[in-house]
Amino acid sequence: MSQQEEMAKLKAASPRRRGGRGPMGRMMPGEKAQDFKGTIGKLVRFMGQFKVAFIAAIVFAMASAAFNIVGPKVLSQATTELFDGIVAKIGGTGGIDFDAVGAILLATLALYCVSAACSFVQGWMMTSVSQRTCYGLRRQIAEKIDRLPVGYFERTSTGDVLSRITNDVDTLGQSLNQGVTQLITSATTMIGVLVMMLSINVEMTLIALLVIPLSLILVKVVVKRSQRYFRAQQKKLGEINGQIEETFSGQAIVRAFNKEDAAFAAFRETNEALYQSAWRSQFLSGLMMPVMSFVSNLGYVAVAIAGAVFAVQGRITVGDIQAFIQYVKNFTQPITQLAQVANVLQQMAAAAERIFEFLEAPEEASEQPKAQAADVSSDVEFDHVRFGYDPEHPVISDFSARVGEGQTVALVGPTGAGKTTMVKLLMRFYDVDGGAIRIGGHDVREFSREDVRSQFGMVLQDTWLYNATVRENIRYGRLDATDAEVEAAAKAAFADHFIRTLPEGYDTVINEDASNISQGQRQLLTIARAILANRRMLILDEATSSVDTRTEGRIQAAMDNLMRGRTSFVIAHRLSTIRNADLILVLQKGDIVEQGTHAELLAANGAYAKLYNSQFAE
Repeated sequence: MSQQEEMAKLKAASPRRRGGRGPMGRMMPGEKAQDFKGTIGKLVRFMGQFKVAFIAAIVFAMASAAFNIVGPKVLSQATTELFDGIVAKIGGTGGIDFDAVGAILLATLALYCVSAACSFVQGWMMTSVSQRTCYGLRRQIAEKIDRLPVGYFERTSTGDVLSRITNDVDTLGQSLNQGVTQLITSATTMIGVLVMMLSINVEMTLIALLVIPLSLILVKVVVKRSQRYFRAQQKKLGEINGQIEETFSGQAIVRAFNKEDAAFAAFRETNEALYQSAWRSQFLSGLMMPVMSFVSNLGYVAVAIAGAVFAVQGRITVGDIQAFIQYVKNFTQPITQLAQVANVLQQMAAAAERIFEFLEAPEEASEQPKAQAADVSSDVEFDHVRFGYDPEHPVISDFSARVGEGQTVALVGPTGAGKTTMVKLLMRFYDVDGGAIRIGGHDVREFSREDVRSQFGMVLQDTWLYNATVRENIRYGRLDATDAEVEAAAKAAFADHFIRTLPEGYDTVINEDASNISQGQRQLLTIARAILANRRMLILDEATSSVDTRTEGRIQAAMDNLMRGRTSFVIAHRLSTIRNADLILVLQKGDIVEQGTHAELLAANGAYAKLYNSQFAE
């Protein structure tokens, strides 16, 4: 049943529906992460469960960097030994000590092998930590979905939620694996190299350090500018996912209304915004390498000139000059890497912020049930119910009615009258703003939501089937049902015949959008599912609207058998299907304007009679 008028009120008070709508939908392109430090703190606390492996990875990363740092100093001894040996040989006072050179080279090889081994262990452990973090976040997001109120999904696009559980989690995992390791290694390398440079020559070290202020200025400029573009990139990625998901799922409607150009134009607009933010963030990130290389080369030139002067003065050996130049390279390289790590961490923070925003979204309030719905009768009372998706725009203003146990109640009225809203309140998808709904004399808020919903079987106009066999889709109503019970339910719903004509019968797999069976057949399967569930109360929302008249008659007979002895709520536009209802409630603008049986309402010649006669007038 259409809910356009009801949902228009909700959307009027909500962010405009677009692909990236929801908690992140109100952010404009180019905004910075709202709370970088807070987000990183949340991520660190979440990763506390992996602290042993994480700390071990850090230790091995530092060890790998340390052994790698010592290597040039040891190797410089071999250079000095060779240089001194050549000079002695030229002067006729000696020669090269190849045994000493060999021992030094073996020691250097051992250092680099140990460094590589530590790096391998660190990489293995960090990959494990990052992927376990992603696994835990995906699991929490999946669990969170079940705890969020229905209203959240009516305000947020499916594509945006999917983007958080896929793109954002993947981005976080990759950035965590690369960024944290690089951060630890680069920081350790900078400190270690600085110590080694000071141990060789203080003056040359000071000369080399002159490039740092320029490097830091460049890092600050790039990070400041790139941060907002990484944030915008993640947001636009969520929007474009939402647009693609909506367009693909509604492809038949798009083509039927010749809206291909409009859909493509909307996609092109979002894609252009994604392109702009993505190329800016990636360009600024990639710009650091050539700029930092230029700065590093300036440092090499200054160090080479100073080293030559000191060597002539006999204040430094040739091997130490060679080692120092290598350390200069090893010192400036971590600065460049830290600049890139800063961008990676910004991207990680942007993704993590979106993930934690979803995980921290308000949930359905926890509750302590005071009663069990299964222990009370199934009579229902609506006592001056008031409700609005937006409190300033009520949909239900003053609704009162009593439904006896086992009665069939029909809700009729024009689109937007509040029929589906009443069902949502009954199922506790929302709670009333005023008044009360009672089952068996107990306010539904005295029961847990799960308990209330376990009492109802539902058949909706908008069918939902999942990518599984026909048998499994029917069994969804009661997972422990046997094959014989599944087939009996299908027969009761007049679905058995068409099922057996399918290629694999009950084992035929329904595809993702259920397009390999007709709309009417989908409806029959959902009816069979409700029959199999065998609940005490039923909600039928235009359950026969998608089938032909002949099939409708057969299904209605099955429904009459199904509803016998059960409290049933029927939402119907086809008034011919509710002639036998025990009570008909006629709604207009959220209030009951008439109630009675079919015959009584026709005799009253009021709103119901006008609706009924308009459908059957010649």
